[in-house]
Amino acid sequence: MALFHLHVTQVKRSAGQSVVTSAAYRAGEKLYSEYYGEVSDYTHKGGVVCTDILLPPQAPNQYQDRATLWNAVEKAERGKKAQLAYSFDIALQNEFSLEENIALARQFVSE
Repeated sequence: MALFHLHVTQVKRSAGQSVVTSAAYRAGEKLYSEYYGEVSDYTHKGGVVCTDILLPPQAPNQYQDRATLWNAVEKAERGKKAQLAYSFDIALQNEFSLEENIALARQFVSE
C-alpha cells in the first residue's frame, strides 16, 4: 500500500536561516554565502541521491550553478523578514525504482 507524505516549510531570514546554507545541506555541497560571508560545507553528508536544479525556461543559464542561484536570492530579498525559499519534504514510493521516483519528483516540480 502506498503512503503519502508532503511537508512544506519556508526558509526564512527572520528565523536566522540562510538559503545558501539550506541549499548546501540539501545538495550535500560546499557553498559560500556572500550575504553572511560564511562557508557551509556539507560534502560529508550522506544520503543525497539527486541534486538537480530545475529552472523555468526564461531563467538565465548562470542559475544552473547552485551558488550563483541562491546567492542571487539572498541578494534580491533584502528584508529582515524575507521568505527566501520553500522546502518540500515528499515521501516517495517504495514500489518504484529510484529512477522512477526521481522522474516523479521532477514532474511534480515542473507542473
